[in-house]
Amino acid sequence: MALQITNSLTRKKEPFQPVTPGKVRMYVCGVTVYDYCHVGHGRAYTVFDVIVRWLRHSGYDVTYVRNFTDVDDKIIKRANDRGVEPSMITTQFIDAFHEDMNKLGLVPATIEPKATEHIPEMIEVIQALIKRGHAYASDGDVYFSVASYAPYGKLSKKNLEDLRAGASDRVDPEAKKKKDPADFALWKKAKPEEGVSWKSPWGDGRPGWHIECSAMSRKYLGDGFDIHGGGEDLLFPHHENELAQSEASNGAEFAKTWVHNAFVQMNSEKMSKSIGNVVKIRDMLAEFPGEVFRHFVLNAHYRKPVDFTDETMRQSQDAMVRLYDAMRKANEKLQTHLGHTMRIAPPEGEEFDEAEVFLKTMETRFAEAMDDDFNTSSAMSLLYESARLINRICVRPSLTSGDPPRVPRGEDTVLMELREKTKRLANVLGLLVTEPEIWLTDLLDRGAAASGLSQEEIDAKIEERHAARRRKDFKAADEIRAWLKERGVVLEDKPDGSTHPKRG
Repeated sequence: MALQITNSLTRKKEPFQPVTPGKVRMYVCGVTVYDYCHVGHGRAYTVFDVIVRWLRHSGYDVTYVRNFTDVDDKIIKRANDRGVEPSMITTQFIDAFHEDMNKLGLVPATIEPKATEHIPEMIEVIQALIKRGHAYASDGDVYFSVASYAPYGKLSKKNLEDLRAGASDRVDPEAKKKKDPADFALWKKAKPEEGVSWKSPWGDGRPGWHIECSAMSRKYLGDGFDIHGGGEDLLFPHHENELAQSEASNGAEFAKTWVHNAFVQMNSEKMSKSIGNVVKIRDMLAEFPGEVFRHFVLNAHYRKPVDFTDETMRQSQDAMVRLYDAMRKANEKLQTHLGHTMRIAPPEGEEFDEAEVFLKTMETRFAEAMDDDFNTSSAMSLLYESARLINRICVRPSLTSGDPPRVPRGEDTVLMELREKTKRLANVLGLLVTEPEIWLTDLLDRGAAASGLSQEEIDAKIEERHAARRRKDFKAADEIRAWLKERGVVLEDKPDGSTHPKRG
């Protein structure tokens, strides 16, 4: 099956055919660096991280450009409020962005251009728009004329008359400078109180928001590049305006395929700073590992909204525990078998027959899911299926009695193949990237810290529960389990009767 991607421009799922065979050029709109990133940013960049990973896994040479908006009203205001240069604000939050995204396991972008380092390229695009009759200067500002570009609205599917009416209803201090209420700024006249400006043919000023991505994507990817991405909140006006000014400036196609991820919601309500329900990535990471958030993101299709709650994150954490625990069990079983002779009889049992059938199709089914518009939730279901088979194999006795004990022929081969394929495919999604013992121990430490209990207190409660189970007081044992779970420590009962605390 060839890769199919839903193109926001056509609203259809289309076969992906790169402009240059074997190469993919992709631009994703980055953050405005005036604050820490929130989990909505985390979802967007995790989605495009996995898209890049899958394209590279599929053999493409991917150039991935993700910009930083480092000049903006919010940046200037924050700098002025603190009495510092804007570069101090932007440097702080660019560093914070990298720190947060590293913890989410993102691969680095190929190029990370900053808006302030590409002012000449923006001026060049604006000059071309003026020359072609698509932009006009007005008292030191420059505006794009939406009426001059007939296809305006083709990406967002918005009607220009409706946009004009909406623009007329808003309070716009620059309205008198515009020929049309829907026109948007390409260049803004310098304001003395802002203290930030560059020289231009229209006087000192700074670029509008939309023009930066047109200039930077053209510089690093050229016109007609393969994929342009971002959150669906950028579809209008940012991407609509970006597309219009780019194609109007030279008459060439801007981007072939547009990909937009849906919103993160909280309790089924859109996450928004205006209503104060935004969760910063670093606050989320103080409670959950980065891989748990990746699982949360990838467990839903990227075009569907996801509900970020404590419950959905704990469900993702439980799922990651199951995957890592299966890897741990496989490691332990294979280590136990090390050095023992294989006996002639092959392994018997439904679990081995099922595993061998599953292994023959696992990679093909994974590829089919990912090629179907990056269907990560379907791809991950195969990881769960593999973990289930690993667990079934690991619980059955295998070493025979005798001198020396022997392992059924082929058992290690099946178990090892399940482990290796699961890990390899999970790695494509940025999952199972840590040794299971290390990851589970880290989770244990988090659980102990979050519970407010010392490890000694947790161990004492576990021993108290052991004693209750030995005297068959299962009610008391269940009460201790529930008490610990309320404090973030979940117990796993093992076949040998021991327990293993994990963050819940």
